[in-house]
Amino acid sequence: MNNKHPLAITIMGPTASGKTALAIALTQQLPCEIISVDSALIYRDMDVGTAKPTAEELALAPHRLINILDPSESYSVADFRKEALAEMADIHARGNIPVLVGGTMMYFKALVEGIAELPAADMNIRQTIEREAKEKGWEHLHDELKVIDPESALRIHPNDPQRLGRAIEVYRISGQPMSRLMKLNSDPAPYQFLQYAIAPKERATLHHLIEQRFDEMLNMGLEKEVSALMNRGDLNLDLPSMRCVGYRQMWQYLAGELNLQEMREKAIAATRQLAKRQLTWLRGWQNLTWLNTFDHENINLVVKHVKAVRP
Repeated sequence: MNNKHPLAITIMGPTASGKTALAIALTQQLPCEIISVDSALIYRDMDVGTAKPTAEELALAPHRLINILDPSESYSVADFRKEALAEMADIHARGNIPVLVGGTMMYFKALVEGIAELPAADMNIRQTIEREAKEKGWEHLHDELKVIDPESALRIHPNDPQRLGRAIEVYRISGQPMSRLMKLNSDPAPYQFLQYAIAPKERATLHHLIEQRFDEMLNMGLEKEVSALMNRGDLNLDLPSMRCVGYRQMWQYLAGELNLQEMREKAIAATRQLAKRQLTWLRGWQNLTWLNTFDHENINLVVKHVKAVRP
């Protein structure tokens, strides 16, 4: 840890693990301000299905970098890094500690370690990839990625068309595997990070929490929320916003492609797969302190660590 740099705290973890509750509790004991690190919370009008903090929670602990984009817009890792660093600088200038909380691991990696200078998007190549996907399927393109960039293929799921297409696009533009280019990072963020991951000890417990939370979303009006987004007329399932877990499955249900039970089962399964990928990222993370979701001493431990480096 570089003590010449100001302090920042990261709270990472799989979906439904209790990250937000811990971050809000932290703001009540320390001079902290929260920055969201979540690729779904950036979108307006997507509240229920993203488990966005409630109005009461936001009044208690405002979150930066939520509700900043319309669902029709795209947002890159580079966009996040630039805006997060600006927010962190502002929080530090106010004499407070930035707390970065969320589950989008690529965002955390780009912030903490720096970000690669990848080639800009090429619409012609991107359209060719989309056309190939429609003709042969994304599984076929994932097999291609295994050959040209096996490291990225291990990290990217065949059912993740956004990242899969981007990895193939980068290779076709540059002739270099994206995994190799991503190791040529820009400078890491100029902060000393206290990094935490929170999750239940048992995978089955996390699966239960995910199922329970999705049923709560159904009861809170997820169908109505997605119906309103569909009725806008300018959104579709190819957009990053509508590929968020839960939204795609509810969209397919409303379009008559799935029945209610199929929608629920597929949404829960997709969320569990997301949690599995998040945990895979975290197992390889350096300088990480693990917390148990149900341990009441979590907040005291984090406060103790903070006070040890920032009396």
